[in-house]
Amino acid sequence: MSSQTPTHALWTKLSGVPGGRALFSLSVSLKAPYFRTVLPSIQEMEPGRCVVTSPKWWGVHNHIGTYHAIAACNLAEVAMGMVAEATVPTSHRWLPKKMQVDYVAKAETSMRAVAELESIPEFGDEGQEVDVPVNVHDKHGKVVVRAVITIWVTRKKR
Repeated sequence: MSSQTPTHALWTKLSGVPGGRALFSLSVSLKAPYFRTVLPSIQEMEPGRCVVTSPKWWGVHNHIGTYHAIAACNLAEVAMGMVAEATVPTSHRWLPKKMQVDYVAKAETSMRAVAELESIPEFGDEGQEVDVPVNVHDKHGKVVVRAVITIWVTRKKR
C-alpha cells in the first residue's frame, strides 16, 4: 500500500513513543465505546495484520469466572477493525457483514487476538466481501476462539 490510512498513520506516530500505544488504544475505545468492555490494548498494527490483548478482569467474566465467549468475540472484532482500518484505502469504506465463531477451548486467562489476512486484496469499483480470520489465544498460546469476520468493502460515494 503506497499511502497510510489516517488510523494507521496515527498508530505509526504514537506506537513509537512512551505511552503512545495506550493512548492509541484509548482513542479506539472512545471511537467505538463498546470495545472498552474488553480493555483492548493494540500491540501491533499494519496493513493485513493486527494484534490486540485484553486482560482477564471481572468485567469480562461469565457465570463460571472464565473469559466470556462474547467478550472474546468483541476482542476479535477490535482486531478485525484495526486490520480493516490499516488495510482498506481511504477511497473505500468497510462494514462488518457477518461473523463465524468457533469456541474451541475454555478461556481462563487474559487474551491475545491476532487478525491476519493471507494477502491484501485489490480494492476496485465493485463492492466485495473480505474475510478477516482472527484467532484468540490465551496467555499460554492456546487458541480458544477462532473467528472469521466478513467485511463488505465499497468505494466511497463521491
